[in-house]
Amino acid sequence: MYKLLSHNDLDGVGCGILAKLAFGNQVKVRYNSISSLNAQVEWFLENDDKNTSLIITDLSVNEENEERLEAFYQAGGNIQLLDHHKTALHFNRYKWGHVVVEDAEGHLTSATSLFYEYLVTHQLMKPSNVTAEFVELVRQYDTWEWENNNNQEAGRLNALFFLVSIEEFEEKMINRLKTSDHFRFDEFENKILDMEENKIERYIRRKRRELVQIQAGGHFTGIVYAELYHSELGNELGKEYPHLDYITILNMGGKRVGFRTIHDHIDVSEVAVHFGGGGHAKAAGCSLTDEAYHQFVKNTFHLEPLQEDAKRNRYNMKRSSFGSLYKNQMDEIFLLYPVNDHDWAIEHNKTKMQQTFTSFDEGEHFLKRNYAAALVKDDTFIGYLMDDVKKAKKDK
Repeated sequence: MYKLLSHNDLDGVGCGILAKLAFGNQVKVRYNSISSLNAQVEWFLENDDKNTSLIITDLSVNEENEERLEAFYQAGGNIQLLDHHKTALHFNRYKWGHVVVEDAEGHLTSATSLFYEYLVTHQLMKPSNVTAEFVELVRQYDTWEWENNNNQEAGRLNALFFLVSIEEFEEKMINRLKTSDHFRFDEFENKILDMEENKIERYIRRKRRELVQIQAGGHFTGIVYAELYHSELGNELGKEYPHLDYITILNMGGKRVGFRTIHDHIDVSEVAVHFGGGGHAKAAGCSLTDEAYHQFVKNTFHLEPLQEDAKRNRYNMKRSSFGSLYKNQMDEIFLLYPVNDHDWAIEHNKTKMQQTFTSFDEGEHFLKRNYAAALVKDDTFIGYLMDDVKKAKKDK
């Protein structure tokens, strides 16, 4: 008999699907949150049949259970831990631990891809095209490679995962992997996924208007309250506000904090570790501890949301040779304009600032981080220029 303890997200459930394909009714699968895994491991060690092989995927245990699992292994117990999070690399010191963040070809791994490789290598499962395609979709979504590769099927697979129960998702996927030559969504799934994409777009538009900005630990982060679509939301907000180092997503009902970034200069797993969590360089999370609550909720609840850049301008455009006009919540005005072919400068309330910048993006980055300023609409820009014209006439 086998017992699989896995995460309750797409990657974790992907491991459960593979386990049921490989072992059939010889495996018991239990999906866990990060916080509930240790209780399940303790129950297994105290109550389960000692001849049952324990497999843990996409999650890692605390120090106490780490020691207990090593003692279980040394006493002849069968255990295998497979993970892909950088914060779990220390488990590689055990014979029962296998943690790989990046494979030999330079691709980020997922728990599902590692488990598939494990099952095939140990001849516990025969490889197939359809299973390999399913595993790759899960891997690309979990590592966010699908965004860079524009692999919409990976995003749609995760959307389907959240549209149905875990039991229904398992049943659908297992049947598909057993009977199909290639992985495809059926007609009904495509229809409901099209509807879900529209719903996600509306949700992100609403949440974009709720984002607040703070400086924390030497970095700038945007904070938003959301219970749904964390990966999609974090990615879109990161692209909308590239001056932010990372996005903090607060799920108050679940008492969880998620961290997402689109940048390479910051590793959000390090942010999560500070608050007792972990994860990947671009996606991580932690429980809403007292320290995290103080940092991201209590200290920010009074803040006004960031203003959005004007969207439909014809005149006040970014990188314009006439300059680009910004305003913040204190009604301070900033004109970011080119000085010559190489440098950009900023006028703050009509007074030139000392700093100069080597590009428009560098200047805007400075403005948004230090003054939370947003690109104003055309009518404000035109009024600003008219004031300059009137002032010039008076000076004559």
